[in-house]
Amino acid sequence: MNAIEQRQQNEWYWQWSHHHSQTEFLFFDWIAPRTLDDFRGKRVFDAGCGGGHHIRIVAPVAQHVTGMDLNAAAVAEERLANLSNVTIHSGDIARYQPIERYDVVYCIGVIHHTDNPDETFNNLKRLCKKGGLLIIWCYSKEGNELVERVVEPLRKKVLRHMSRKTVEMISYLLTAMLYIPVYTLYLMPLWRVPFNEYFQNFRRLSFYRNMLNVFDKLNAPQTEFISRARIEQWFKCNDFTDISITAYKGISWRGSAIVRHG
Repeated sequence: MNAIEQRQQNEWYWQWSHHHSQTEFLFFDWIAPRTLDDFRGKRVFDAGCGGGHHIRIVAPVAQHVTGMDLNAAAVAEERLANLSNVTIHSGDIARYQPIERYDVVYCIGVIHHTDNPDETFNNLKRLCKKGGLLIIWCYSKEGNELVERVVEPLRKKVLRHMSRKTVEMISYLLTAMLYIPVYTLYLMPLWRVPFNEYFQNFRRLSFYRNMLNVFDKLNAPQTEFISRARIEQWFKCNDFTDISITAYKGISWRGSAIVRHG
């Protein structure tokens, strides 16, 4: 476990109190090959629930959903107040120790923003009961070289000192500028162009949702990109069965498995 609990980061509260994602197909893409049926009638834990957008998808079929977020729990609690089978807690998902383990634990787009992704994963594994399902979606190291080498240094040196409103305005501008190459260069059969797979989704999403993707990358206080070798180490064969690790759009990993331990 972490010796020191992860600190709260106001950037996330600002993001989820000002914005809301309602694009369901991304969630189903990110949990694949698992489906909504894997949540049916189950006790579910959403690790890093943000504003609760994924819980709203899962809750109608689950027995009960517990969401936890260190920064935006109040936002999720307010937005999901009409769902009687949902409980929201404020806390660190790397240190959470419930009395009873869960049937399904999922962590979508969060683990790479934690202080220690390895320790966070190990705790999420402990939260699953024997035979429980663990699902992870995270940014990959492979395919994100430009983001890691250019965007991240810029964010650390410049953007983190700006107001969130200013970063939001920059995100709107950058999103608008991206439409030019995405609908010209990226429509040509140039398969080795960076982010070619990723921009297939760009053309499926609304301008607002694309802006939110850009803002998420510029706003995140910290990001650690996860290599294929690292996520494979997480899902070690002696700890799991029915393991699935696949790349998604060339910029992220989808990992899921059934937990062996008792």
